[in-house]
Amino acid sequence: MTPYSLLFDHVATRVDPERAHHLGFRAVRAGRPLLSPLLARLPAQGRPVLALGLEFPNVLGLAAGFDKNAVGVDALAALGFGHVEVGTVTGEAQPGNPRPRLFRLPADRAVVNRMGFNNDGAEVVAQRLAARAAGFPGDPGRPTRPRPVLGVNIGKTKVVPDDDQAAVEADYAKSTRLLAPHADYLVVNVSSPNTPGLRNLQAVEKLHPLLEHVRRTADSVTTRRVPLLVKIAPDLSDDDVLAVADMALAIGLDGVIATNTTIARDGLASDPALVAAAGAGGLSGRPLTQRSLDVLTLLRGRAGDRLTLVGVGGITTAEDARARLDAGADLLQAYTAFVYEGPLWPRRILAGTESAQR
Repeated sequence: MTPYSLLFDHVATRVDPERAHHLGFRAVRAGRPLLSPLLARLPAQGRPVLALGLEFPNVLGLAAGFDKNAVGVDALAALGFGHVEVGTVTGEAQPGNPRPRLFRLPADRAVVNRMGFNNDGAEVVAQRLAARAAGFPGDPGRPTRPRPVLGVNIGKTKVVPDDDQAAVEADYAKSTRLLAPHADYLVVNVSSPNTPGLRNLQAVEKLHPLLEHVRRTADSVTTRRVPLLVKIAPDLSDDDVLAVADMALAIGLDGVIATNTTIARDGLASDPALVAAAGAGGLSGRPLTQRSLDVLTLLRGRAGDRLTLVGVGGITTAEDARARLDAGADLLQAYTAFVYEGPLWPRRILAGTESAQR
């Protein structure tokens, strides 16, 4: 039990989860000028990783959802993350679902969210990323180590009907045109349970043309090839997971992120009344560990070394991280464990994955 865990369990859990997130994230950003020089003096954790044609400072990244609007990429990287995936960003700004929309299940080290892609929209986020890139030279707050790899995760604007393929493609294309020039890699999110109809887009007959359209759009607005990945749900059947792998290989996709949150509530240790009070939404954290590992194993078995696979979902301990790497993950991501375990957690996980990366 770390001091942060004690503080989280006895103090932070008394604060509304969404408010606690904003306060904590604000503290990380505000503390960057002081923390970055101190952390830069510590031994670097993890080894550089070559994936997607890019060099990642280390294997561990922060999953999409924490920094939806690209306001703290470098502050988060200073904590040890080798890549930060911002978003999910939609073509149009939207407020998301009504509050409350974020709930903790501490007994399961899990979170339920039904945020609904609340974000500032692709145009504003693109402007923010452009300003960030322009500020690199001479920025005294930046650590001396390599900058983090920046992923941008894009999703469907809520008002766009999922059964109108042309409208869906146009919506994703708008985000792609604006954001691909600023992204080291791009992720198409079709697996959040909190936008009505979004998961219907995981059906291969809809996903295939959507990804091809995003690929063409990205190529039309960049002079370099921006790697493209898709993020899938743990709730897909095994056959559907294999179908996604086949489709990704057929169209030359660069990789798959496995997995997003789940709508399942099986086997939870939390009081059923607490689970019921949390209601609908995506469950993340420890309960996803096994299924996310299984999905990753299926993908690697099908694709061999032809796809970059990012393992995410229920990675809490160094053992979890090593198991994901042993199963074939090229990169790892986390979110919920970072919330529960605190700002030193990324360094602890990286220290524990050293043997798995040898």
